[in-house]
Amino acid sequence: MSAGIANVADQTCSTGRLSGGLLRLATCGSVDDGKSTLVGRLLYDTKSVLADQATAIEAVSRRRGQDGPDLALLTDGLRAEREQGITIDVAYRYFATPARRFILADTPGHVQYTRNMVTGASTADLAVILVDARNGVVAQTMRHGAIVALLRVPHVVLAVNKMDTVGYQESTFTAIVDEFAQRARELGIADVTAIPMSALTGDNVVEPSARMDWYDGDTLLSHLENVPVGVDSIGKPLRLPVQYVIRHPSEHRQVVERWLAGQLASGLLKVGDPVVVQPSGESSVVVGLSVLGKETDSVQAPQSVAVRLADEIDVSRGDMLTAGPAPQMLRHITADVCHLHDRPLRARQRVLLKHTTRTVPAMVERIDYCVDVTDAHRLPCEDGLSVNDIGGVQIRTAEPLAVDDYLENRRTGSFLLIDPQDGVTLAAGMVGARVGDQHLQS
Repeated sequence: MSAGIANVADQTCSTGRLSGGLLRLATCGSVDDGKSTLVGRLLYDTKSVLADQATAIEAVSRRRGQDGPDLALLTDGLRAEREQGITIDVAYRYFATPARRFILADTPGHVQYTRNMVTGASTADLAVILVDARNGVVAQTMRHGAIVALLRVPHVVLAVNKMDTVGYQESTFTAIVDEFAQRARELGIADVTAIPMSALTGDNVVEPSARMDWYDGDTLLSHLENVPVGVDSIGKPLRLPVQYVIRHPSEHRQVVERWLAGQLASGLLKVGDPVVVQPSGESSVVVGLSVLGKETDSVQAPQSVAVRLADEIDVSRGDMLTAGPAPQMLRHITADVCHLHDRPLRARQRVLLKHTTRTVPAMVERIDYCVDVTDAHRLPCEDGLSVNDIGGVQIRTAEPLAVDDYLENRRTGSFLLIDPQDGVTLAAGMVGARVGDQHLQS
């Protein structure tokens, strides 16, 4: 859903395993809960800030009369963000520790920038939801919690921030955790880890806090370094969307070999494995795998790879190599969508639907409901979806698409709706209507 971060991740992961080396995470929560300061603290305390950048931040902070560096400036990069002291756009930061590499998205807290938060969380393996210890769980906290549940982010950290403002009281932390845990269960969020901290003073962010000796859990950084990620995608059926067909002269034979390049959305692939090409349904066997120009015997999600098949069958960009349980071949798709553009999305509207590497003409046949994301209630939707709205839709495509339910596979269960007139992205969608089901009660 987020092309920029996806492209960086593709390059970063082409030779490594997500479960061993890379974690995508997003910070979210209400306004002024300290998201940007927390991200700045992580970067500053892990020594992931360049010396000249740190010097510049310290100089700006001194001019503002602050005693120490304003760490939020490390992520609030837009001029409007600095002037207003808020986060507007998604700020991506890349850092590493000896244990793991990280792609971090600092997302906005304001209601009007909910679409930016959706973008930042769409590719996340873990979401850090911040709560101001003075205010507790508020409506925007649960709005972001509902979106995290809708996007099926596998892991959630409840970061109870600004504990220094409440005297580091354990009772305050416990009350907030209990309230959020109840709401999280209603939303279907299964994995929540709660950590008391102060991003301003650094308590329990990178280093353990001596002022909260009643807490014996991990610091935020320790948890981020050790949370298991990537295992689910490896264990799922093979899905390899074809991005590019490479014609390459063979070194051993007087022929031109065809290699199919793409990034594994899920599963494992080995030389000798049988595969089925969708949507044609033709089958073949893998006789060659190449990663960064070097042949190998096996690859796994999310590696990028070039594949050579035993048979000269017609395969092009937008096709998908599959194995195991077959994906659904659908022209009528039921989905939840997050509307991202100022133009409304209306019933009977013609769009382009981009699914993995395939783009086809489509029509939004009807909009079934809108969602109040503070509590996931379904509401009537007569005038279409406005910017930041989430709703359930029925879509008809001109050609069948090989899709999985988003609950089963986030990569092959997601898509974009694009305006065919000017190419702008209208909405991000997830196959299968889930808002209002047993996990998100209506």
